[in-house]
Amino acid sequence: EKNGYQAIGTSSAAIASLMGYPDGEQMLFEELLFIVRRIANHTTLPLTVDLEAGYSREVNQIAGHISALSALGVQGINIEDSLVEKGERKLLTATDFAQVLRSLRKSLEEQEQEVFINVRTDTYLLCTENQLAETLKRIKLYESAGADGIFIPGITALKEIKQLCQATVLPINVMCMPELPAFEQLNKVGVKRISMGNFIFDKIYQSYDKILSEIKQDKSFKTVFSCQ
Repeated sequence: EKNGYQAIGTSSAAIASLMGYPDGEQMLFEELLFIVRRIANHTTLPLTVDLEAGYSREVNQIAGHISALSALGVQGINIEDSLVEKGERKLLTATDFAQVLRSLRKSLEEQEQEVFINVRTDTYLLCTENQLAETLKRIKLYESAGADGIFIPGITALKEIKQLCQATVLPINVMCMPELPAFEQLNKVGVKRISMGNFIFDKIYQSYDKILSEIKQDKSFKTVFSCQ
């Protein structure tokens, strides 16, 4: 917020790591709720929460989780079309996930809950066959099922990003990656949101690890108070 960013989006992997869990809905939803409450109480920026696959396989319970987040002032959620089972992330079938999304949207409307649903598709993250065609298919399905936005982590080719942006009226969201084009280029092809994922969090902890190693090596705290 101090540095002029436009919104806060939580990272499920970062929060899980912070709490000592692997990513993939291993922590309790109540633990996630606690962290989100602390974040919401300390920012005036729009806040969106990575809800992974909903922390449930039951639509009504997922809707209840979204309602609980909304009560804290959360304005949007990410929900993804993959599940982590026995430590392995697997892509759900597009039609099955679209049905979940459709039912979820209906449930939220019945509860008069207005929350931005950013749908994450993991076609590129999981390196599926015919990534572009599969992503285009899923975007159309998810758009018709009630998605408000589409998040495609792992995509970096500017030509493909442009094609996906042109294929839908929904805002397209990409993720921080080493090969991701510059912000200006992404803006020109139609990208509306860029997520940092857990990469900033991981970078901080790499620095922390380095500082701890240097303290032990130097047998002093000079690295803590260094100007560098």
